[in-house]
Amino acid sequence: MKRRLLLVSNSTLHGSGYLDHCQQHIKDFFGKDVKRVLFVPYALHDRDAYTKTARNKFNTLGYELDSIHEASDPVTAVRKAEGIFIGDSNTFRLLKSLYDNKLLTEIRRRVLEDGVPYMGSSAGTNVSTVSISTTNDMPIVCPPSFSAIGLVPFNINPHYLDPDPGSRHMGETREQRITQYHEEPDTPPVLALREGSLLLVEGKKATLLGSTKARLFTRGKPTVEYDAGSDLSFLLTYGH
Repeated sequence: MKRRLLLVSNSTLHGSGYLDHCQQHIKDFFGKDVKRVLFVPYALHDRDAYTKTARNKFNTLGYELDSIHEASDPVTAVRKAEGIFIGDSNTFRLLKSLYDNKLLTEIRRRVLEDGVPYMGSSAGTNVSTVSISTTNDMPIVCPPSFSAIGLVPFNINPHYLDPDPGSRHMGETREQRITQYHEEPDTPPVLALREGSLLLVEGKKATLLGSTKARLFTRGKPTVEYDAGSDLSFLLTYGH
């Protein structure tokens, strides 16, 4: 399998600018062979402004950036892409737009069969997985299905927050919500990426990168913490 994925928890880390915290990982990931990256800004309403932000950042890293919303034919744009970056904001809006433009199958094919590198941030990370069922976002629109692109056989929860024992907030914690997800049958593992963490997938190898730990939730099993640098390749074999 040729897949190469860089799945980022968050695009902006407290105290730094847009993608600053992972910019070296981005350069290492796309390398020198990729000259132009196809950006998918569907998660945000103002696609022009979002594209400007992403384009400015990628230009400073040495890459040209083309936005799919500016293309006359989005499917053709994916077919010609050297690299793909799907950005963050509302996961439901993003997935609905991917369905509306008939892009899920084409992105999956380009990444898994052609080896086109795929980068996702937050919502863009969510849609790379089995489903968006473990997103933190509100369903402001309704996609035809929660099923996502399926580049990996598990789910991810970006921006994971640990329970705060001193908080007076009486709502559910992120831990409780993921546990409720696993009360349903046949639900895959959920990798909870704290802000500052990212997952690099190269073929059959998966490595946790970044500055924070990640937490793995598996149905019927205790949760497990993993340090940055951990080999998480076993997650890629889930369901096999």
